Amino acid sequence: MTPHPWSVPATVEAERLRDVERLGLLDTPPEDRFDQVTNMARRVLGVPAASLSLMDGDRQWMKSIRGLDIDEVPREKTVCRTTIARAYRRPEDPVLIIPDAAADPEFTEIPGIGGSDGIRFYAGYPLYGPTGHPVGTFCVYDFEPRNLDPQQIEAFTELAEWAQRELERSAELDRAAEIQTQLLPRPLTGLEGYAVAAVCLPAFTVGGDFFDHYCRGEALMLTVADVMGKGLGAAILSSSVRASVRGASRVLERYGSAAGAQDTGAVTTLAAEHLTEDCEHTSTFVTALLAAIDLPTGAIHYTDAGHGLALIRRADGRINPLEEGGPPIGVLPGTTWTADEARLEPGDVLVICSDGLLDLLDEGSDLTALWEFVAPHTCPDELVAATRELVAGRPPLDDVTVVAVRREAA
Repeated sequence: MTPHPWSVPATVEAERLRDVERLGLLDTPPEDRFDQVTNMARRVLGVPAASLSLMDGDRQWMKSIRGLDIDEVPREKTVCRTTIARAYRRPEDPVLIIPDAAADPEFTEIPGIGGSDGIRFYAGYPLYGPTGHPVGTFCVYDFEPRNLDPQQIEAFTELAEWAQRELERSAELDRAAEIQTQLLPRPLTGLEGYAVAAVCLPAFTVGGDFFDHYCRGEALMLTVADVMGKGLGAAILSSSVRASVRGASRVLERYGSAAGAQDTGAVTTLAAEHLTEDCEHTSTFVTALLAAIDLPTGAIHYTDAGHGLALIRRADGRINPLEEGGPPIGVLPGTTWTADEARLEPGDVLVICSDGLLDLLDEGSDLTALWEFVAPHTCPDELVAATRELVAGRPPLDDVTVVAVRREAA
């Protein structure tokens, strides 16, 4: 095959493809934020078709397309490969405008160009990945020859810049999601006499829920927290909550009373003092449940800060909800929380979840639906698997978090 006149070196192409992969958008569902750009382009420029696409190794894949009934095309059969290569050769003038592609020998052999219902006019602008390589194109099309005047070219460029910002937002959110996932604790193994499983499924790319578990001496420490709101803002604050709870736990372990980190009321109170200004400045609050399980005895010391979604599934199938406690963190500055007590007997399972699960189960506040969902599952792994299946079948509007701890039968 004759090399394309705008081809690039193989090493450069390999770097470009890595940039495409870094975006994490290939073969993902349509998104309104991209469709808004292509719809606006059709209205502003008066064209019948517009697209926002990514150029993979052997295909051009459409993240958003309006006015043409295609999802992808082979790379060698698209005009956009020229736009991609032009970005390297003429970065000072990246816009490619073809008034009549059917009259240009370079493009006449491409299927869909020319003919009674084929593409005649094309305007393309390269879109760039995280490290600066062109990863795709923003394009408009017409089935009649035409051109763009200077004002239209300016509008087209501004629309392309909008599309670029959305791509950058995707990269930033994906990185934020990666970091948030890395901040979740690693699965607990080797915990003699206990089985632990947990899952946190954000409604969006990142979320305001989180869970944490770690050992302090002979106690297993658990936290489930839910920051008011969803998305990136809630995710940022949730990181502060996690750090404050862990920090308070360690301070009390070293310098506090004999109960130390197992005094969940003191941990909650100290963490809340650290978070007061953050909550005030962001006009938000946090519900949380902290628990300390004494591993030799199964005794539970726990503090509920406006959370209200914890229970023990007894070995005989009964459901015992844990008592609700004080207000959420950030609602009443100066609040002092205390600890309540419960006990895990052999065969019992402690379950702590966020309200996103309750919303999926009954779209309300009836805890009966939660109890019925938990009751059949005697194994933490099974409960987590059922939660994942529920979310997969019905995407949630709020973050969903579940932590389950079973004390094994003697």
